[in-house]
Amino acid sequence: MMFDLKPVIGWVAPEWAEFLIMLGAFLVVAVCAIAWLLFFRKGPPRRRKHRHHHDKRKVPVTLAQAGGLPPIRKEETPPPPPPPPYES
Repeated sequence: MMFDLKPVIGWVAPEWAEFLIMLGAFLVVAVCAIAWLLFFRKGPPRRRKHRHHHDKRKVPVTLAQAGGLPPIRKEETPPPPPPPPYES
């Protein structure tokens, strides 16, 4: 069923009426898309100030520096005590 456009758009030629309706629909979609982009866009990129901390942290010792892996433990030998907690 076709909508009768004569009473609504009586001053426009019939061949232009369909074009104007399509143009109006396109403009509505374009305006909605632009409004959506402006509403949901991210804020301006913010630059962070990088602070360089010159801590005197201990670098973990590698196995090569420590002399490799410890010898294989026998089952009857108790495990060694845990290492002391790391202090910064």
